[in-house]
Amino acid sequence: MSADTTRRDFLSLAAATGAGLALTGLAGHADASTRPAAADRSAFGPVRQIDAGLLNVGYVDIGPRNGTPVLLFHGWPYDIHGYEDVAPILAAKGFRVIVPHLRGYGTTRFLSADTLRSAQQTALAADGIALMDALGIRRAIFAGCDWGARNACVMAALWPERCQALVSVSGFLVLNRATALTPLSPADEFTWWYQYYFATERGRIGYEKNLKPFARFIWQQASPKWQFDDATFDRCAASLVNPDHVALVVHNYRWRINAAEGDPRYDALEARLAQVQSVAMPSITMEGDANGAPHPPAAAYRSRFTGKYEHRALTGGIGHNLPQEAPVEFAQAVIDVAQW
Repeated sequence: MSADTTRRDFLSLAAATGAGLALTGLAGHADASTRPAAADRSAFGPVRQIDAGLLNVGYVDIGPRNGTPVLLFHGWPYDIHGYEDVAPILAAKGFRVIVPHLRGYGTTRFLSADTLRSAQQTALAADGIALMDALGIRRAIFAGCDWGARNACVMAALWPERCQALVSVSGFLVLNRATALTPLSPADEFTWWYQYYFATERGRIGYEKNLKPFARFIWQQASPKWQFDDATFDRCAASLVNPDHVALVVHNYRWRINAAEGDPRYDALEARLAQVQSVAMPSITMEGDANGAPHPPAAAYRSRFTGKYEHRALTGGIGHNLPQEAPVEFAQAVIDVAQW
């Protein structure tokens, strides 16, 4: 039986069966030539709304209420549908799975027109903690990819008492603005072309004007071997049409390179975060062998994880959007780290 067939069968079973479903022998390989057959997507939803901190957050919440909570965070230019196959697998294993739209995505909205539209790393992390508080969740597993991996890492670094375990694609992604003006090699700078594009007014206008084509182009660059279909892209792209999306994306990338100021309300958190060099909770990092987005080598962040740790390298053409391209392997990482 091929790896693809095994994955299809697994996803079908995950949607149909309960917490007794066994997971064995899934780590290490994925075949990206054909996307896994989807689980029953009726199990992913509905999108709920709750006031949490500065936001009214749109989120999916599935699985038993008394299950171990797992917060799954998406990145840019993706959305909660990056976990539409992962979440039912975890719910079937007895986890309570929460997948929120980040600020500026989907149905998430600011409660006040006066709130600075900041997308700096601690703003997103504070949103995650506010959501946990609003849902009455004291401690959870944090997991994510792209912006979502950074969010999971920042939350774990600033609020370790709230994090049971961590799964992060591409490692320890906490940003250090003190080094923002240190140039990279020309080849490495080239991979960040969109960051410098967004630093210009032309870039902001261009992103706003070409929102969906821009997102599709990034998907293709970041995951060159992922053969996603139009329906998969369209489900996500609809979430980018948010009144604050463009402003927040532009702010995120400008803030990273000191081309925009942050929100003063997060100054203390940023200062504290700058002092955190590692996290000690059980952690698994993951990387696909066809990741076309900028990412550090695994050896560069190994020392940042001082608790029980494992790095999983996936082969077979898995790109940047690992949870959606290899949902079985991503779900398995969450299941495994929960047992450590």
